[in-house]
Amino acid sequence: MLEPKLAELKQCIERFTGRDGAHRTAIAPLSLSRASAPSRRVQAVQEPALGIVAQGAKQVTLANEIYRYEAGHFLLVSVGLPLASQIIEASPESPYLGLRIDLDPRQLGELILAAGPPETDGRPQRGLGISPVEPSLLDAVVRLLLLLDSPRDIGVLAPLLLREINYRLLVGEQGLRLRQIATGHSQAQRVASATRWLQHNFARPFSMEALAREVHMSPSALHHQFKAVTAMSPLQYQKRLRLQEARRLMLSEGLDAASAGLRVGYESPSQFSREYRRLFGQPPQRDMALLRTAYQPVQG
Repeated sequence: MLEPKLAELKQCIERFTGRDGAHRTAIAPLSLSRASAPSRRVQAVQEPALGIVAQGAKQVTLANEIYRYEAGHFLLVSVGLPLASQIIEASPESPYLGLRIDLDPRQLGELILAAGPPETDGRPQRGLGISPVEPSLLDAVVRLLLLLDSPRDIGVLAPLLLREINYRLLVGEQGLRLRQIATGHSQAQRVASATRWLQHNFARPFSMEALAREVHMSPSALHHQFKAVTAMSPLQYQKRLRLQEARRLMLSEGLDAASAGLRVGYESPSQFSREYRRLFGQPPQRDMALLRTAYQPVQG
């Protein structure tokens, strides 16, 4: 039952993209991707989303953890995470075909109330997981894509199908990740609040004590739970955000390294250059030269 639906999903993505690149659609949370060759490594903060590979394979890195997923598998991100992503299997004869559906935490919260709480031991879940896609979830996703053939139906039917997709995720293998993040006052939900605070304030210095007060946790509990969900400490998370934004500023706005480092909160240019090289593998100036020479549109 899975293979025919997976073949239909491939046909839909191929038909609605037609060329390489990331493609927005008339359904706002849905985007499609096609690539005829492996891609460069892309660093970005990924907000909660479902990603499904219909053909080829992709790899994401969280801190020092590597996750690989391929045709018939999905990636679920339940909290904003700084990830490095890369298409690793693609060719002109068999292009990478994938999709992403952004998730709505408010709708997830409503569905959790309707579905009831699951049994859990309370331990925090990593904010990222990979599983084989279940037939019921794949069927709902294919029906969502087919709505692109009927634009007048999107406004009425797309919200219903997105709700069904969210429900399938909640009751599936990865559901506990979403339930923890979307359930008010849970430890994981407070970690999600801490990640959002850091995303909006990454250029500001902070203390663990102040951040813990902000999300109503003790500093030790926040440090432990934050690392369990994101695979890094709050300070490491902030550093990733700073370096990714500095890279974007240099690439898209033409800032030099010293100005970009200062803009994102670094007071020492040498510290900025050292930490930039550690994350991206090259000092800022050389990295920019390579990116501007070989830059290609980001594959979603």
